[in-house]
Amino acid sequence: MSDTDGFPLATTSWDDKEYAAIERVVKSGMFSMGAEVAKFEDQFARAMGSAHALMVNSGSSANLIIVAALRYHSKHGLPEGAEVIVPAVSWSTTYYPLHQYGLLQKFVDIDPDTLNYDLEALADAITDETRAIMVVNLLGNPNEFDRIKAIIGDRNILILEDNCESLGATYQGRQAGTFGIAGSYSSFFSHHIATMEGGLVVTDDEELYHIMLSVRSHGWTRHLPKVNHVTGEKSDDPFEESFKFVLPGYNLRPLEMSGAIGQEQIAKLPMIVSERRNNAEQFRALMQGYPQIRIQREIGESSWFGFSMVVEPDAGFSRADLIAALGKYNVDCRPIVAGDFAKNDVVTKHMAHVIHGELRHANDIDQNGLFVGNHHYPLEGRWELLRAALDEVAG
Repeated sequence: MSDTDGFPLATTSWDDKEYAAIERVVKSGMFSMGAEVAKFEDQFARAMGSAHALMVNSGSSANLIIVAALRYHSKHGLPEGAEVIVPAVSWSTTYYPLHQYGLLQKFVDIDPDTLNYDLEALADAITDETRAIMVVNLLGNPNEFDRIKAIIGDRNILILEDNCESLGATYQGRQAGTFGIAGSYSSFFSHHIATMEGGLVVTDDEELYHIMLSVRSHGWTRHLPKVNHVTGEKSDDPFEESFKFVLPGYNLRPLEMSGAIGQEQIAKLPMIVSERRNNAEQFRALMQGYPQIRIQREIGESSWFGFSMVVEPDAGFSRADLIAALGKYNVDCRPIVAGDFAKNDVVTKHMAHVIHGELRHANDIDQNGLFVGNHHYPLEGRWELLRAALDEVAG
């Protein structure tokens, strides 16, 4: 990539290995979910240190299947009307499955520096009605899980983890996405690894895993092991089990091509995270010269999905000024995820919810924040474009 290409939001991490994987699937003639997906799931589970991994067709579907499966869990069921705490800043499909399963969402503010939960607000928001906390690791940054678990204490509150932006991040040596009963990941193009479309769930709970196996494929029994937590024990008659439906399900299955590509991508993950972290060190050094802009404070070891920038109130310029300068120098930028999601019509008009306290920091990044991309390769040349844009507004 030449300097004239600017500073893009995302670029491909594929090489000849991914295209060879696609060709392998094409030659096999087997395109729907099969052995390639199963092999990738096994590799992903081992990479995350989890007992089980399940691939689906998107990170959004990964969140959906977690919530759907919990409805039918014998011990950890989330009945309709149960209260789930959510951060005010995340992507839309963090929230939609919770709404679609009739759960009451309580929006809580974020920390202005980490962009994850404001932990004091979270502690204050928990009541006897709280049944789960949706923990979102934003822009590669893991949450402070020891403090969250201390806040929960001995109360029967589930942690659900949306880790779609933070594959490869670690907290106290443990992979983000593995701190709750289940964690979701995305392998969409702009994320750390890319399988065209795709998502994954990890869990150590075997019952939840078995329920997800059924829900992923129409709610049937075909993909369940003979002895399982859904039906107890399957018959030995494959004809009888071929179209036997036991749970309300979906078709969330990924393609074999995505599974084959995933095998090559997960092998590159250590390199991808290492390069992104190297870039983050350079970004932080560069931004020391611009105190008018607040950047994200790292928790644990972030995998740095992207680089957030929030214009401070006394900066002397606006976010609109910054966006214009970035555009002039061909530096791509976007809002910080979806900003304050609670402000959207879809929430106010269609979703059962409550707002805990003020969402002051969420509103701040909604009005004054943006992020630029990070990549799996050194960004020499790109930093100069970013510096020139910053100098134009803040110099």
